[in-house]
Amino acid sequence: MTKLSVNINKIATIRNARGGNNPNLVQVAIDCQSFGADGITIHPRPDERHITAQDVYNLKPIITTEYNIEGFPDDRFFKLASDTKPEQVTLVPDGPDVLTSNAGWDTIRNKEFLQAEVERLKSTGARVSLFIDPIEEMIEGAKAVGADRIELYTEGYAVEFAKGNTDAVKPYAQAAEYAHKLGLKVNAGHDLDLKNLKFFAQNVPHLDEVSIGHALVCDALYLGLENTIRMYQKRLMK
Repeated sequence: MTKLSVNINKIATIRNARGGNNPNLVQVAIDCQSFGADGITIHPRPDERHITAQDVYNLKPIITTEYNIEGFPDDRFFKLASDTKPEQVTLVPDGPDVLTSNAGWDTIRNKEFLQAEVERLKSTGARVSLFIDPIEEMIEGAKAVGADRIELYTEGYAVEFAKGNTDAVKPYAQAAEYAHKLGLKVNAGHDLDLKNLKFFAQNVPHLDEVSIGHALVCDALYLGLENTIRMYQKRLMK
């Protein structure tokens, strides 16, 4: 079954709105894992508007599943990865002023930069995933720079699926098949939710992992965190 990594950025956003430690980010991560999540994802941005650098260290000892740290591969990010040694790092092309991830890497234009960053991040023991649009040339580029996985950027699918366009899944299915042929594992994330996840998982082959945060946390406000995680996992069952 495709693994579910829960992105807890929004929990940190709520905490930061009032200061203090409520909700307790570490306890939420513990609970997500006990409720069945296969991993915990965080994105420690430089402005610390949700996940802080200290959070990265505080979470490490309690992760019993998979620790996935997302971010732009600068020196700050490398130090966090080097110190905490997550199982996976997911590299995104976001600058510091970007609200949320909104495009995949141009792996051709950024080949030399990515090749160097992938190599040094692999030295920490982490596997490296690159945030990618469903474009064959970009997937080839991810393979060329030494990535272990790609994470398909799924906003385009989510927007079109909401309009009733089920054909929107086809480029992602083709991209996943192509990545698999190149020897790359396939993750996916961005705007996946309870309405569109099942169709995506059923139609995209070789899907190893999805990372879901915003929609999952929003659903948990109404449905409860444990129930929500179990509902997302059911959507991932083939």
